[in-house]
Amino acid sequence: MFDTMTITKAFASVCGAMLVLLLGGWAAEGLYNVDSHGDDHVPGYAILIEEDDAAEVEEEVIEVAFADVYATADAGAGERLWRQCSACHQLNAGANGVGPYLHGVVNRPKHAAEGYNYSDALMAQTGEWTPENLSSFIENPRAYAPGTAMAYNGMREVEDRANLIAYLATFQ
Repeated sequence: MFDTMTITKAFASVCGAMLVLLLGGWAAEGLYNVDSHGDDHVPGYAILIEEDDAAEVEEEVIEVAFADVYATADAGAGERLWRQCSACHQLNAGANGVGPYLHGVVNRPKHAAEGYNYSDALMAQTGEWTPENLSSFIENPRAYAPGTAMAYNGMREVEDRANLIAYLATFQ
């Protein structure tokens, strides 16, 4: 069945295949590698950058007070932002969804939506939902009330938060 000639042919074909793969790898390395082979020369294009003291100065980030942004907020723009909230919240008084209803939420006492079962994290909160408190909560719910059941990643832009809260304030 298997004589020495068959075994020799099989071994030679495996060796030939390995030789083809090694030569192919060597050829590809030569075509696609732009290494300088030990020279001090670095391949690629040199981009000259003039060092300037002004470039080293970090850009100043100006924090704007939420109250200033809220004073000029656009409730119409907040209505467009409301769409992402409407998946879990309602604007009709007493109509709770996955989250509590938000009719009259601005300046309403916290955890005061009738018929809604708040998480322990929000039950531990005191005070009212002032525009500033709402902004902090909407910015990062998990940081404002660690352990909250609200599965929202937050709204980072202060203008967006101010516009949304201005829209919510129209429902009093």
